[in-house]
Amino acid sequence: MLDPGSNRELPPIPAKRYFTIGEVSELCDVKPHVLRYWETEFPSLEPAKRRGNRRYYQRHDMLMIRQIRSLLYEQGYTIGGARLRLDGADARGEAALSQQIIKQVRVELEEVLQLLRR
Repeated sequence: MLDPGSNRELPPIPAKRYFTIGEVSELCDVKPHVLRYWETEFPSLEPAKRRGNRRYYQRHDMLMIRQIRSLLYEQGYTIGGARLRLDGADARGEAALSQQIIKQVRVELEEVLQLLRR
């Protein structure tokens, strides 16, 4: 399970096309070695690899990582159970991903609103 110090809310995902493993690690509150391990366990998580085998994650990868993190750390799934849940591609999995997207958009809109109020 997740340690109690990490029960904070995740920061919003910046409007960028590609993210390095370090940036993803900070934005998703998951260590880089865990991200590399998850790539071997979850076939749908496949970042682009460029020169020197460097990983570049896109927004959909970040949402997938946050969903995996939620299943494993917050909902208590095992790796196998989380894999089945994600590979099942049922409506509830898509609904959870949609909820994450909606939450992300809401946070970004609140930030824009705060900037406009200044």
